[in-house]
Amino acid sequence: MQNNRKKLIINYANVTPDLLEAIRKKYPLGWINHTIKVPLSGGAFFFAITLDTDEASYLIKVPVKIDTKSDKDEDFFDSALDLKEGDEREEDEDKEKSGEKEAEE
Repeated sequence: MQNNRKKLIINYANVTPDLLEAIRKKYPLGWINHTIKVPLSGGAFFFAITLDTDEASYLIKVPVKIDTKSDKDEDFFDSALDLKEGDEREEDEDKEKSGEKEAEE
């Protein structure tokens, strides 16, 4: 049996109300965990979801925010780690001091 459905790529912003309803039915809990990464030439890519209807198979480009770590983030996390390590050292010193006081008594 031959599949005569059209194969279309559309942007999520251009989805018709009927297709939007079909997306809601296929992905009732949301589509974010069902995205696929579609490679393009030159190393570029986009994210999409799939949707099949009687008339067509759709590849729908969806907006995906990718968390990226900058140098500022690295500096923040490094300094936060240094602070935590400093707090742990102070706690150890406090425990040692209280242990010394108990030993004196």
